[in-house]
Amino acid sequence: MLNPALETLNDFPFDRLRSLLEPLRPPETLDPLMLSIGEPKHTPPPMVAEILHSSAAGWGKYPGVDGTPEFRRAVADWLTRRYDLADGLLDPDTQILPVSGTREAIFMIGQAVVPRRKRGHRPNVLVPNPYYHVYSAVPRLNSADPVFVPATEKTGFLPDFTAVDPEILEHTALAYFCSPSNPQGSVADVKVLKNAIVLARKYDFVLAVDECYSEIYMGDAPAGALNACAELVNETVGVMDNVVIFNSLSKRSSVPGLRSGFVAGPADIMKVFRRLRTYGGAGVPLPTIDASTALWQDEDHVAESRALYCAKFEAAQEIMGPRFGNVMAKGGFFLWLNVGNGEAATRRLWTQAAIRVLPGAYLSHTDEYGKNPGTEYIRIALVHDLATTTEALERVVKVL
Repeated sequence: MLNPALETLNDFPFDRLRSLLEPLRPPETLDPLMLSIGEPKHTPPPMVAEILHSSAAGWGKYPGVDGTPEFRRAVADWLTRRYDLADGLLDPDTQILPVSGTREAIFMIGQAVVPRRKRGHRPNVLVPNPYYHVYSAVPRLNSADPVFVPATEKTGFLPDFTAVDPEILEHTALAYFCSPSNPQGSVADVKVLKNAIVLARKYDFVLAVDECYSEIYMGDAPAGALNACAELVNETVGVMDNVVIFNSLSKRSSVPGLRSGFVAGPADIMKVFRRLRTYGGAGVPLPTIDASTALWQDEDHVAESRALYCAKFEAAQEIMGPRFGNVMAKGGFFLWLNVGNGEAATRRLWTQAAIRVLPGAYLSHTDEYGKNPGTEYIRIALVHDLATTTEALERVVKVL
């Protein structure tokens, strides 16, 4: 009666966290502070409310899956500026689609590109380990086998697909790659991205590149998959062949409730993805599309928000450096701290400091030998204002 594949999914990380902490009580003398969820708390740009109000007539219309020409052009222009691409390299009408938040798109790409068989075998999906939890659900719900690729300190907290057995790659249909990485905050350079793209083209699988944290960084702007694509393009290879990119306004523009992102990819994959979304995807409401268009056209609010994150990371380094060494991420807004035992530390922080964090094991796969690369870690989200973040981190250091 029910789909048995659902039984293969791990419990949702935040459900596991709730089960871990529900029997426990924080100190009554302290206000609980939630650092477990990566939900931006910066004030959304005022233009969002203004445009949603001025475009209110759009609530009375069903949105199409294509969005508007203005939205697609705004995204194409942003990608061109952000990654210093040649004008006209991207076609907004065939290579870009809006999505109702990238989580649904990251999940649905598996339905679009994972076949029942590849070269006579059950297909593989490569998943970095640790990972964003949606990645691991895709193979399990699409009759594929997950192949967990280490993304640990040894590999620079990024998956090295060049180390994967060629026999596995022969039957791989999809590979997920996240930069800046969640939860670790590592950033891939162009060489790493090019290596992954070359493999995808050699073995004919889709490289799904999650760049949702691309605009939160400490230092130089991270390279993106399009930088690598542009360097690899030639007469026989299209700029985005085998590569699909995901990005979102949730982190970049501090509007997680807007549920607005985009997917960019080669025309052939986008055509299939569009068809899938006409059946199972929710079109982005027109007022949301209008607000999103304006947000992709503006960089001032992004720079302001990024400066706030940088200040919080600097505070984190000052507070936590003496205990943990260098805690500065290269991108994103998480601290990925080695505390020896993530679950035990999470319980102590809740019962002694009223701080809620997420055990790293809940974002990682345990192999057949019982090894989980996240066991020793906790993830801390620096999403609150500077004063709240400072107080929270001072409590953390006192306990750990």
